[in-house]
Amino acid sequence: MKKDIHPEYRPVVFQDVSADFSFLTRSTVKSNNTIKWEDGKEYPLVKVDISSASHPFFTGKQKFVDTAGRVEKFQKKFAGSYFGKKSS
Repeated sequence: MKKDIHPEYRPVVFQDVSADFSFLTRSTVKSNNTIKWEDGKEYPLVKVDISSASHPFFTGKQKFVDTAGRVEKFQKKFAGSYFGKKSS
């Protein structure tokens, strides 16, 4: 294997911000944030929107996101264009 061409493979903490769940694993992802883990050591922190703790496939629960007004906003934005016109 050639030296100095591979990214650093190190322990990283991934934090699911929607489920308040964190896990420590190894990764090559880069991060400027750090967090103090349960073992007292500091690790790079990567925040994710979804993980097995919050995904409906693993939890069995559907989580609804407030989407009220999105359709109206889209229609208002494209009112004069092809998408905003009603077909006759």
